[in-house]
Amino acid sequence: MEIKESYDLPLPIETVWQALNDEGFLKNSIPGCEKLERISPNELSAEVKLKIGPMSTRFKGKVNLSDLNPPNGYTISGSGTGGIAGAASGSAKVFLSKMEDGEGTILSYQVKAEVKGKIAQLGSRLIHSTAKKLAKKFFSNFVQELSK
Repeated sequence: MEIKESYDLPLPIETVWQALNDEGFLKNSIPGCEKLERISPNELSAEVKLKIGPMSTRFKGKVNLSDLNPPNGYTISGSGTGGIAGAASGSAKVFLSKMEDGEGTILSYQVKAEVKGKIAQLGSRLIHSTAKKLAKKFFSNFVQELSK
């Protein structure tokens, strides 16, 4: 499944880029994130608690930053297992560009997600709507964190 959105941010592109690379900002932006620790410059360890339909589970996994093009964007990808619930993986290509006025930043993203196991049995409609909701929640949380 694929999801595309964009946000206009009243902040300089450099500020947005720094936040996208700060584990504190990312932890506060990821819905249900309980732990996010940097393992290397481009790899993080994560623990996220999510409710998908009737199932609530804790995923443990890794987050990788790749295709780095400072300050224009990168790909953030992750995968994790949720015990008997199954596994999930996904990636988001994040693009930053300056607004025409030169003052703000346009943050665009394209998300792809995949689930396996019992979670996948919930149905593609539920999975798609949950993935879309989580992606929107991540970026709206990210925008709120930047506004503080």
